[in-house]
Amino acid sequence: MHLAQWLGTDLPLIQAPMAGSQGGALAIAVSNAGGLGSLPCAMLTPEALHAELSEIQGGMRRPYNVNFFAHTPPVPDTAREQCWRETLAPYYAEFGIDPADIPAGPGRAPFSAEFAAVLEEFRPPVVSFHFGLPAPELLARVKAWGAKVLSSATTVEEAVWLEAHGADAVIAQGLEAGGHRGMFLAEDITTQLGTFALVPQVVKAVRVPVIAAGGIADAAGVRAALALGAAGVQVGTAYLLAEEATTSAVHRAALQSEAARHTALTNLFSGRPARGIVNRLMREIGPMSAAAPAFPLATAAIAPLRAQSEAQGSGEFSPLWAGQNVSPCARRSAADITKSFFQ
Repeated sequence: MHLAQWLGTDLPLIQAPMAGSQGGALAIAVSNAGGLGSLPCAMLTPEALHAELSEIQGGMRRPYNVNFFAHTPPVPDTAREQCWRETLAPYYAEFGIDPADIPAGPGRAPFSAEFAAVLEEFRPPVVSFHFGLPAPELLARVKAWGAKVLSSATTVEEAVWLEAHGADAVIAQGLEAGGHRGMFLAEDITTQLGTFALVPQVVKAVRVPVIAAGGIADAAGVRAALALGAAGVQVGTAYLLAEEATTSAVHRAALQSEAARHTALTNLFSGRPARGIVNRLMREIGPMSAAAPAFPLATAAIAPLRAQSEAQGSGEFSPLWAGQNVSPCARRSAADITKSFFQ
């Protein structure tokens, strides 16, 4: 099945939702250019979500996607949090930060009844999830107005699970992809496959449309994904420097530097594996640490280090999310980026 026909778009391309680097403006620009623009909602309150959706529906009449996390919030672990702060203690001392002044707390909210109530007012045509799917009763509310439901799979087993539990399409997220891994059935990162190894296996295993994601940087990559059986592609990293993106100055600078050629999976910034540009924190602690609290609780202890470092123009303590192929990153309009994948 061709993704554009299924979604009602002009092009078989989804702009990957990128929490922290975009708002509704990027989604509007991509949808107006013929792709499927996406709004990341994991860092929004219900009130902020309402405002973003009002802007999106006021700015276009094209299909768009809203994306949520579907993780189960962890039970806070005092001992693990203390261990994490002790790991970071040398950096607190360097920046003159008193760890006793740092509040604990989650940085990402999963899909909930409150979010579903907001969506019911706007009835977005596509709703996507990361880290599995929400509870059946919440998924039923989303499907009640006819929304198409997508979710990310990083293994064949996850793709089969998603299809069995109500996903209408599967995003096959290869290891090359920037940002958080969508893995939800296992925590073993050795199970993770590259995009062009994962896509044909997922296509063979499920009957729903499969969308290729990870490392797709140009029109040739799109053609390769389609040749392997994908119905379309999802692209994120290429949009990080878009004029409509809200990517921070330090993140933009890192993406345009030689450092962007070296990315790694890290759990330091949130507690879950995510691909970002290697920086000082990742080099000195190691990109994966058993001390980091469960997602999303690792975020709180990093926040003051990130804030002070960024105030000095440095991204050495920031999550510089990026895929393995940053070659398409350039400051231009989202419309130009979208169309470039089909030239």
